Amino acid sequence: MIKESIKKNWDDYWSNRRKTDEIYADSERLVQNLIRVTDVKGKNILEVGAGTGRDSSTLAGMGAKVFLIDYSRYSMNKIKELPSINYSLFPVLGDALKLPFPDESFDIVFHQGLMEHFKDCLPLIEENKRVLKKNGIIVIDVPQKYHIYTLIKHIFIFFGKWFAGWETEFSIRELKKIVEENGFKVIHYYGEWMYPSLFYRIVREILKKIGLIIPMYPRKFEPFHSIRVKIREFLIRRKFSFYLFLNIGVIGKKEE
Repeated sequence: MIKESIKKNWDDYWSNRRKTDEIYADSERLVQNLIRVTDVKGKNILEVGAGTGRDSSTLAGMGAKVFLIDYSRYSMNKIKELPSINYSLFPVLGDALKLPFPDESFDIVFHQGLMEHFKDCLPLIEENKRVLKKNGIIVIDVPQKYHIYTLIKHIFIFFGKWFAGWETEFSIRELKKIVEENGFKVIHYYGEWMYPSLFYRIVREILKKIGLIIPMYPRKFEPFHSIRVKIREFLIRRKFSFYLFLNIGVIGKKEE
């Protein structure tokens, strides 16, 4: 039975997770690409569906004032583990579809790993847009459609076994179109492969079930690692690579 993505999924997910540093990070790809198009220092920023809030912590360390909203109180507990929580991060328990902020409150709104959980993403983007200032920036980071991980995920969804209940995915063309059709001008887009690899993650989970613990990230063996990096640097400059990435992101500027 195909489930919906509901609040209970996320309360269960965050309440059962280990410490933040034991949850796979997203390598700060969102932050690295955001600072390519704007200076975040002194900006008012909102992260929607914050989860662990690690991207927000990084942005706060760069001089931004960052609000984080999530509807799971267990997510709020994870955010409180962040080192910068005491000076420039402001966690808020609330609904992404009913943001408790006035119109045009923020210079930047972003979310990573959120939009794919909505079967209709329009209300989410409309709320993002409402709280953005004119010429404000939106960053949407989602799973990419054409990846083996997507196939595996949807098998679990079909049988009602996916932890999040529901997810969809987007091609880079689809994501850019969504952003443009909702009153934003696309100013940048990016993608990234999975690290560590899907194979390594699967093996690690299997071994954990029999009591064998291996590191979250594999050791990097030279010169194999150097060759791998060079191949990826070559591929990332090719348009077709956007149909190989695990994750993609689009950055838009509010025009209306």
